[in-house]
Amino acid sequence: ETIALGGRKGKEVGDLVAGQVMKHLSERSRVTAIGISVPGISHSATGTVWAPNIPGWENYPLIEEVANIAGGVPVAMDSDRACCMFGELWRGNALGCSDAIYLAVGTGIGAGILTEGRILRGSHDVAGAVGWMALDTPFQKKYVACGCFEYYASGDGIAKFTREVLAESGDYNGALKRHPPEKITAHLVFEAFEKNDAVAVRVFGGVIEYWGMAVANLISIFNPEKVIFGGGVFGPAVKFIGPIRDEAKKWAQPVSFSQVSFEASALGGNAALYGAGFIALNKMSQT
Repeated sequence: ETIALGGRKGKEVGDLVAGQVMKHLSERSRVTAIGISVPGISHSATGTVWAPNIPGWENYPLIEEVANIAGGVPVAMDSDRACCMFGELWRGNALGCSDAIYLAVGTGIGAGILTEGRILRGSHDVAGAVGWMALDTPFQKKYVACGCFEYYASGDGIAKFTREVLAESGDYNGALKRHPPEKITAHLVFEAFEKNDAVAVRVFGGVIEYWGMAVANLISIFNPEKVIFGGGVFGPAVKFIGPIRDEAKKWAQPVSFSQVSFEASALGGNAALYGAGFIALNKMSQT
């Protein structure tokens, strides 16, 4: 089950998660395991989480809070990017793969990286934070909060990028000009693109370049069998996978590029949910 978290703060979110756990423990005769997908960093050593889009979740003890009410039911937790990769590995387009990358593009950008059959985590569970990939020079202060790649090519980034292009387009009088800049969203830019709006076409031309460069870097470093595109943006951006591949081909190591396939997520918006189920089953089998 998914839980809507928009606009909620740290303790409120924790209470909501705990309430849902209690609900299911009381309603069902047997809950055998609980899996949690975290929109940020899940620290395996401490059971704490850092979720940049949930105020108050800088070092939140989520595992402890859920375990305290779970009555001994095993609890597993991982980052959303890892869970998306696990979901595709279990029930989606990474089935049978030992090396694959799930590029999650939504409000932010992250990558679940499967290498030699294991999720790459890094020394402190931060591996896959590809939104901070440096794809442009010179460095600008606007990249500090989320990174260069995420600034331009996430869902929020598409809106930011569009505002910048609009500010430079003095003679433009298309559909996007009718909206106050702060009301511009990625959804509106996608709609405008379908109508061949000049600003939207320019924005997505740039965004495709960023997606292509980033994927080329990941292909050159990790030599995956597949790159799987998911998250809320891929959705409507699935139609760009061909152009992204064309852009990536310019930049990627050529032998590695010749061996990789580009695919949309088979699980859509449920990839992280399947991944949470996968880690819950694994946790149950270990106890």
